[in-house]
Amino acid sequence: MSTNTNVAAHPVPAGRVDGTTRTRRLLTCGVVAGPFFIILAALQVAFRDGFDLTRHPLSLLSLGDLGWIQITNFVVSGLLSIACAFGVRRAMQPGRGATWGPLLLGVYGVGLVVAGVFVADASMGFPPGAPEGTPDTLSWHAILHGVGTALAFPSLVVACFVVVRRFVALKQRWWAAYSATTGVAALALTAWPDQDGISLRLAIGAVLTFGWLSAIAAHLINRIGDHP
Repeated sequence: MSTNTNVAAHPVPAGRVDGTTRTRRLLTCGVVAGPFFIILAALQVAFRDGFDLTRHPLSLLSLGDLGWIQITNFVVSGLLSIACAFGVRRAMQPGRGATWGPLLLGVYGVGLVVAGVFVADASMGFPPGAPEGTPDTLSWHAILHGVGTALAFPSLVVACFVVVRRFVALKQRWWAAYSATTGVAALALTAWPDQDGISLRLAIGAVLTFGWLSAIAAHLINRIGDHP
């Protein structure tokens, strides 16, 4: 008598999900995170009175009467990214990048939540009526907002490079090239020494990296169980 057990003969009990289903759900959070953040931010850029992306960073959208929208955007996108990090961990194990890749994605999510909970100071004339220029001193919540952004964006950029080795090992060269290119482009946009247009460059970098996160999550959903 064969000792092999047919999985179909032992269905998952009602109210429970198997490991693969749970992993897919966690990864789906990452698929959703990118479009959610980008679309909601873009709508605010288009319709918030007085906001100019060439001068104002997206963080300033958290201020004013409608600031709750961007606060929600940061927090929800961060929580979705944290959930995705757990999914990436489950999907990559025991392959290369299964430790540092998900860890960096988790730090990214935490940074977004911190940046949402603690808002920046009004500056550069936004919201309308705010002083021009930047504040001479930062409030405690603006300092913590800066800590959140300092955790978030660099972590996702480094994550781009961490998974390159995994994709090379799997001979998925297109994904390796895409990840490396995204990391290099985001790094170049933010590290460019000219501060003119930095807000716009940061926004473009956010689109590139958030788009990468969603694309990688979707890819892993289709390749669950594929390890180097």
